[in-house]
Amino acid sequence: MKVLIVNGSSHLHGTTMAAVEEMVKVFDAEKIETEVIQLGAKPIADCTQCNVCRETGKCVFKDDRVNTFVEKAESADGFVFATPVYFAHPSGRIFDFLDRAFYSSGNNEIYPAFQFKPGAAIAVARRGGTTAALDALNKYFGIAQMPIAGSTYWNNVHGFVAEEASQDEEGMQTMRNLARNMVWMMRCFENGKKNGIPYPATEHTKRTNFIRRNDNR
Repeated sequence: MKVLIVNGSSHLHGTTMAAVEEMVKVFDAEKIETEVIQLGAKPIADCTQCNVCRETGKCVFKDDRVNTFVEKAESADGFVFATPVYFAHPSGRIFDFLDRAFYSSGNNEIYPAFQFKPGAAIAVARRGGTTAALDALNKYFGIAQMPIAGSTYWNNVHGFVAEEASQDEEGMQTMRNLARNMVWMMRCFENGKKNGIPYPATEHTKRTNFIRRNDNR
């Protein structure tokens, strides 16, 4: 089994990565393969809704990070999206990355690279804004039929620098329990497939169209 982890911080070894590394320790102990995708400080283009991906199946931008991630996502069993908190919301780079990744991999109803695979969001802050950031990232899971992994507290860690994050004992405990919960979920889903339990049938033909008024209104 494999978990893909996206570090949405511009700092490769900052507070966000300290939280991620605590989860990786558990995954390693449970023999779960992990890969961390570092978004880093390099700019990421945002989705322009050009819809080229609807014809090609790939994002039109040639930075490779998004398309490579989606290719890897198809064979992954779970996902962790981690972000620092910027003004009580996730980093702009992880928003841009995930907008393009999810939009280019789906067809407005089905997201085959992600659906029925556990997802977990992590938010790291000096002080506040973590729950608002988590709510924003959880929206991606909710639209793609991804079971959301929780822990024994909200999935957050506090600290201004990596050394401070490691001192947040409850936050690190939350990360370890989150990783264990993800391992359990992935194994349950895998066991279900082996025992012939099918995924739920998905309806996707209905689209709500807002009422169009005539020109005589």
